[in-house]
Amino acid sequence: MSIKARYLEHYKLIDGYILKKYLKTFLLAMALIIVIVITFDISEKLDDFLRNHAPLSKIVFQYYLNFIPGFINLYSPLFIFISVIFFTSKMAGNTEIIAILGSGLSYRRLLQPYLHGSVIVALLVIVMSNFVIPWSNQYLMEFENNYFRPIKRSYFSSVHFKNDDKTLVYADSYSAEALTAYNLCIDKLDKENALCQRITAERIIYDTTKNVWTCKDFYVRTLKDGKETLTYQPNCTQQLKLTPEDFKLSSQQIEVMNTPQLYRYIQRERMRGSSTVVSSSIELWQRILNPLAVIVMTFIGVAVSSRKTRGGIGLHLAIGISIAFAFIVFMKITTVFAINGNLPPFWAVLLPQLVFGIAAAYLVKKAPK
Repeated sequence: MSIKARYLEHYKLIDGYILKKYLKTFLLAMALIIVIVITFDISEKLDDFLRNHAPLSKIVFQYYLNFIPGFINLYSPLFIFISVIFFTSKMAGNTEIIAILGSGLSYRRLLQPYLHGSVIVALLVIVMSNFVIPWSNQYLMEFENNYFRPIKRSYFSSVHFKNDDKTLVYADSYSAEALTAYNLCIDKLDKENALCQRITAERIIYDTTKNVWTCKDFYVRTLKDGKETLTYQPNCTQQLKLTPEDFKLSSQQIEVMNTPQLYRYIQRERMRGSSTVVSSSIELWQRILNPLAVIVMTFIGVAVSSRKTRGGIGLHLAIGISIAFAFIVFMKITTVFAINGNLPPFWAVLLPQLVFGIAAAYLVKKAPK
């Protein structure tokens, strides 16, 4: 066997050793924290389960089994970070890092198995956040609706949206329970975006059997060639090209949409001028970009913990948790700026990844070789 082949074999052994530790430590940490969280959750919700007679099979397989993917997706960057610091700091304390570098492996080459491990976890998070979790949330919501009986929002005020490019809809209020909109106004625009028709009604009620609206005090004002015509019907039924779902401003259904469905929902709500566009766009970009945090936190963890220090694992964990806390706070701040300010949702999600990605590159560059 040539010297080059021996080195390649040596590098493969090191890669496999580090990658195994990376994935094994992460999975063990997630398993332990999931058991702890489920234990506390059971103690908190046991009275609700008993009061509402929730079957044990549904508690285990419908609620907690579908609870796990969302938890893994939410906390995977944090626990990847802690796992990397834990096993890398232990390797540094046992002088394994020094021995590996002393064997001729460069520090940059040492990072390769960390990169491979982080990409594997990031791809897992992408699949879960975009497809698995929306599917599992359907069962979670079904369970909660059946056994927790949450208070649902059923009344909406000052509802206004675009039904299409030339139709503006406004209602003083809408009751989801009664399927009734009050003080409805529909403005239709012509090709020059000038008002050509206005429809008003004191009250409209949706008939679910005939899929029509029953209207009270129904007025239609039409403007054409400078002339106005008015028609009035005290009570009538009308096809208004509206559905009860059009009046609901709640965005809770976002949780059960996969990414293609969420994208189409955002396009529709943007056309309507809905207030949920920003929050929905943040959710979309978080699903796509947040897996990058796994890679970023991995490299920060390696750079922080690969040096042997007197404080050992404790010092490395303290530094690591401080960095993770700063990362989470930064993410929250940019989200607030996107919702309440003018920061685009894309940059609100990407900016923390970008800033800490630069910090990770700097720490890796300055790490002792």
